[in-house]
Amino acid sequence: MTEDIKNKQTAVNVNEKANLIWSIADIIGQGLYKPHEYGKVILPMTVIKRFNDTLLPSKQAVLDKYEEIKKFEVKDGFLESASGYSFYNTSPFTFENLIADSEHIEVNFRTFLAGFSENVQDVLENFEFEKEITKLANNGMLFLIVQEFNKKNAYMGADIISSTDMGYIFEELVRQFSESYNEQAGSHFTSRDIIYLMTDLLISEEKDALIEEGVVKTVYDQTMGTSQMLGCMEERLKLLDEEAEITTFGQELNPETFAIAKADMIIKGDSSGNMRQGNTLSDDKFKDFTFDYCISNPPFGIDWKVEKASVEAEAKLGYNGRFSVGLPKISDGQQLFDLNGLKKLKDTGRMAIVHNGSSLFSGDAGSGSSEIRRYIIENDWLEAIIQLSNDAFYNTGITTYVWIMSKNKPANREGKVQLIDASKMYEKRRKAIGNKRNDITEECRDIIVKAYGEFQNKVYTLRDKTCESKIFDNVEFGFNKIVIDSPILDENDKVVKNKNKPVIDTSKRDTENVPITEDIDSYFNREVLPYNKDAWIDKSKTKVGYEIPFTRYFYKYKAPEKADDIAERISKIETKLMFSLKSLFGKNGENNE
Repeated sequence: MTEDIKNKQTAVNVNEKANLIWSIADIIGQGLYKPHEYGKVILPMTVIKRFNDTLLPSKQAVLDKYEEIKKFEVKDGFLESASGYSFYNTSPFTFENLIADSEHIEVNFRTFLAGFSENVQDVLENFEFEKEITKLANNGMLFLIVQEFNKKNAYMGADIISSTDMGYIFEELVRQFSESYNEQAGSHFTSRDIIYLMTDLLISEEKDALIEEGVVKTVYDQTMGTSQMLGCMEERLKLLDEEAEITTFGQELNPETFAIAKADMIIKGDSSGNMRQGNTLSDDKFKDFTFDYCISNPPFGIDWKVEKASVEAEAKLGYNGRFSVGLPKISDGQQLFDLNGLKKLKDTGRMAIVHNGSSLFSGDAGSGSSEIRRYIIENDWLEAIIQLSNDAFYNTGITTYVWIMSKNKPANREGKVQLIDASKMYEKRRKAIGNKRNDITEECRDIIVKAYGEFQNKVYTLRDKTCESKIFDNVEFGFNKIVIDSPILDENDKVVKNKNKPVIDTSKRDTENVPITEDIDSYFNREVLPYNKDAWIDKSKTKVGYEIPFTRYFYKYKAPEKADDIAERISKIETKLMFSLKSLFGKNGENNE
């Protein structure tokens, strides 16, 4: 496969191809499978057809080489060389000759699958497709599906369809599959416009150095899905340096999407062994690894009850574990991926990760969520947070944020955090895809990346769209939560004491959040004592907290409408309404009809 086809998008109509493949589900939807089960057949068959078509040009060469070396103990190297890829198929079958013998379709199809190399066998096992073959064959549908996938317009060879295109196709298929399950809002897929924004933010300040020194980088996605973020990151880095050495690593919980990711890596010729299946939080497949880049869109709003025992056990390991800093509330585990990603960054590493709003402020001072924010900010790893628009994702319309973290900030960013409100920097789609109604176009993306790169307090405009950047000191986000107690007073308003100490009136206990830059006692003397002369601070209960009130920083005050203007507007509406009523009923109140 040539390099230009390998990574770049071609002119293939991705939606048309995805819809064509999905329409094959109509065959199995006639009583055999329910809509939410279509993916059990469609996804593995799409992967198998992708393998089949990619190997077609070298099929005969592989068969000839297999005959020559079939008695050899080690065959992989010879057969991979003959196929031109890191995989092969030694069976005599292709989709074309499979449909030439309808009576033996099941046994021949199984022989065809058994002929694939071991790395492809691992992909197929994760789909658990074996039992579906039996079900399809027993109901006379296996032949029909193979026949449909063999049509000319269902061709998916890597010589015509790039890895980028195929990624889009799988993304659309998996999206429709997950929608039929009505999965939670956090279980969504990241569209390419957002991925490209994340990749461009990650490399924007390193471009010159990367071009000058040559690119040798490792990239990790802890929740890789079908590996599209890894693919886009590789694409972006190779645009800077065609000879770049990029090694990608990914872990994915869902077996089907993992299988798609591994299949893509096999066809691209990348190290498919770096794609690993399992739960990142409870079964880390990359322990002691470190990477140059981490790029991820972890699930948010999803509980971590299943991983609870493993996560808590690892939290007790201290520095040797990933989660000793603190644990977020059990109902939302997204901040655990911050800790995992940071643990896996090199000392010069950078991370882009998507979150919803709760990671900005959830959790009181001293809570696990607050402690995670404190850990990130006090280590000076948080570079920027970019707010995206609503309706930017396929399966959720909520507001999302891209966090950029760096283990080695540039000197001008040290001790600072940049907040960027890019919620208005988008173009409306002509047609929504699921919940996705907004696109970050290339123009919009360039503005956001420019705002990030210039690192200024500044408003950027693109026609009627705005993007605002604000710079804050790290300490801006910290506060001391103090507990203020008051005594019980007797009927003469005198302090009630016990053993010469004031008796606390717990019903009057209050708390205040004091900016971390301000002296607690000075604040207390100014803000509390003038209104409660008997109060005191229980300093044993003081806790440090961190939160990022993003919305407050970008709030724009709008003066309320004047009463006279409101009255005038109401009067105009009443006049218009009366005119309409008269037109309808006539002068005498009778209906003109």
